[in-house]
Amino acid sequence: MNFVLVGLNHRTAPVEVRERLSIPESRLGAATAALVQGEGTLEGLILSTCNRVEVVVNARDEVDADPLLRNFLTHFYQCDLGPYEGYLYWHRQQDAVRHLFRVAASLDSMLVGEPQILGQMKRAYSVAREMGTLNGLLNEVVTHAFAVARKVRRETAIGTAAVSVSYAAVELAKKIFGNLAGKTIFVIGAGKMSELAAKHLLSSGASAIFVSNRTYDRAVELAQAFHGTAIRFEQLPEYVGKADIVISSTGAPHFVVRKEQVERLLAARRNRPMFFVDIAVPRDIDPAVNELDNAFVYDIDDLERVVDANKKEREREAVYAEEIVQQEVQKMMRRLASRDVVPTIVALEERLDLIRQGEVERHRGRLSNLTPEQREALEALTRGIVNKILHGPLTELKRAAGHPEHGLLVQLIRKIFGVAD
Repeated sequence: MNFVLVGLNHRTAPVEVRERLSIPESRLGAATAALVQGEGTLEGLILSTCNRVEVVVNARDEVDADPLLRNFLTHFYQCDLGPYEGYLYWHRQQDAVRHLFRVAASLDSMLVGEPQILGQMKRAYSVAREMGTLNGLLNEVVTHAFAVARKVRRETAIGTAAVSVSYAAVELAKKIFGNLAGKTIFVIGAGKMSELAAKHLLSSGASAIFVSNRTYDRAVELAQAFHGTAIRFEQLPEYVGKADIVISSTGAPHFVVRKEQVERLLAARRNRPMFFVDIAVPRDIDPAVNELDNAFVYDIDDLERVVDANKKEREREAVYAEEIVQQEVQKMMRRLASRDVVPTIVALEERLDLIRQGEVERHRGRLSNLTPEQREALEALTRGIVNKILHGPLTELKRAAGHPEHGLLVQLIRKIFGVAD
């Protein structure tokens, strides 16, 4: 194995550099196919997203893969790499494996624990398989990276806590209602954040939605997108009481919903709870509404505090995820090294057996009077000697699998026993 990965991401390069070196999906197949056309390149994979571009290859053992990758990048982008060198990172062998595992597990993402990167990696993998550029050890590493990502999700809470305002609204609503099935949403103001919050609430079980906006056509547009009902802004007081969850973001200079209004609404609802998500600045919902029983108001600062707390929780879970990745990297390297050492073991056995057979043949004239039983005993004797000679070197080869000295030990043993590379 000879893994080399070169890339840049949101930490190492500004957006204008990432844009310049991104690879559109329409060209990803051709780029991946071109990657393995260089002499000495066995396998290749390209991952290109808005936040990263990474190219990884498995080259022949005797090949220096760095020039192959530089040559590929220079030809593909039709530019001198010099101005971009400072943005690039290089990983080799075990470090390349670790990096792929961390990326798949979303430990290297801008938002730790986000699920999109795994889907993007799977897409890159599918393209590489379609192009026939993954069929060996790198293929094994990438498929195991997917298994590591699943294990991290299963054994840690890295992806469970809400880390966006819209998701935080869902999390708080679930704390109040327990289950969102059958709940009705009322969106006041058809802004992007309100739209996202409504989308997440509906996907979490809420069943109906009303939309009201000062521009009625925009309310109709958003309501149609969610198969809901548009309400004219002046009719807001008549309908808002039908909702269990109210999301408001209007940009109005005054409160859109006041305490006395909600007091009447709760009475009409027989005190069934109402949950208000106030994303507006200045605020749309009178904070005094919180003083009423069965009324719950969360403004943008409340939501941001939830998000901040959840980000810290993800960071704590990331520590456990890193431990899982490290364990899996070590297991992977041992497995790869064990496979890598098999040809050397076979070559050693064949080399010493040829010597054994040659010596027996050389003395065949003196052994012509041996009975079949004696010949069998001689065969067992000579094979036993060979096995005892091999025991030490083979034990050391297997022990060193996955350790830094492994490659040097393989070369040394092959040289001592005269095994050709």
